[in-house]
Amino acid sequence: MSEIFVGRQPIYNRKLDVFAYELLFRSEQANCANVVDGDKATSDVIINTFMEIGLDNIVNKRLAFINLTRSFFVNHATISLPKDRVVLELLEDIDADDEVIEGVKRLSQQGYSIALDDFIYHESLQPLVKLADLVKIDIMSLDKEQVRDHVLALRQHPVKLIAEKVETQADFDFCLELGFDYFQGYFFAQPKVIRGRRLPNNRLAILKLLSRLQDPDITPIQLEDLIAQDVAFSYRILRYVNSAAYSLSRKIESIQQAVVILGLKNIKSWTTLLAMSQVDNKPNELVVTAMVRGKMAEALAKAQKCERPDSFFTVGLFSALDALMDNTMEEILTQLPLADHIANALLQRRGIHGEILSCVLAYERGDWEQVKRSTVSMSEIRECYLAALHWAEEICHQLIEN
Repeated sequence: MSEIFVGRQPIYNRKLDVFAYELLFRSEQANCANVVDGDKATSDVIINTFMEIGLDNIVNKRLAFINLTRSFFVNHATISLPKDRVVLELLEDIDADDEVIEGVKRLSQQGYSIALDDFIYHESLQPLVKLADLVKIDIMSLDKEQVRDHVLALRQHPVKLIAEKVETQADFDFCLELGFDYFQGYFFAQPKVIRGRRLPNNRLAILKLLSRLQDPDITPIQLEDLIAQDVAFSYRILRYVNSAAYSLSRKIESIQQAVVILGLKNIKSWTTLLAMSQVDNKPNELVVTAMVRGKMAEALAKAQKCERPDSFFTVGLFSALDALMDNTMEEILTQLPLADHIANALLQRRGIHGEILSCVLAYERGDWEQVKRSTVSMSEIRECYLAALHWAEEICHQLIEN
């Protein structure tokens, strides 16, 4: 049995809501020299993953974009994938010969949505453009004029356009102005302001709250007073702790009561999550990303029998603070009283906390070679990731509702 790695990268609409996820797959088998048909092996891994893991466990109810190899498109054997849940991506290194064009046409007629990956416009690709539903343009491989020319040419066809490798806010603004329908890349996870710029009031207030929450000497009374300063915030906390997630036999009516019943550490954790979810003008997916990192880091720490696994949750969760606050991690940490081992992990990936955070971030990017350096087995890492996805989606849904 070969190990199967699976990750995901969000694709956003123009409002920065998640439209779909591109799935990132790899198997040990696909890297072995004795594989005669690499295309078929990769396709088999993808299909087996659907049966083994389940689509909802990876993307919840959203669409899944899947990079497929030539053999999938030219093989006439019927393979049942949910047509309303997947988009089939034709990789850019597949020659658009008659056999591939006929295969794309056949799958399109069967009801599958087709996307052309890393598209570079050429007249010979017109037959594929006419069959495609979506076209992905790698903006890093073209200059701005070439991107504009591609958009103008493709707008002659009824296809949706996806900007790939959108790495900065400036990239996103440029593609938004050109009229791209969807966006993919790490632009949401990079600070867009220069070092030292004053934070907006909303983010400054949240950072101050996070700072107080990280004080190891804070008392239950001080925590209650801190939360009570904002009536709306107090209301949301109480609604959340009374949610079905806790299945409590009696209703909690005060922050003090919540601390007594659920414990100071739990209330601090939920208050931290709720605070991060209230940052203005940031996609909800960024909070989900932070939560997945935190829960996965905690699970990996438990797998390695590390002390204080909750501290690994903090490291993973706070690894997205630079993106949430639009500032550098160095600047943010001057205002957060974090323990040295947590700060060193966030800034320099040092210590066991830094090693586990590096593994989490590598899995998020689909950097499987880096992931394989971990002392935890690949199957266990994958299970930690999938469990973290499920937990984060569930908790984030409740946070937004409350």
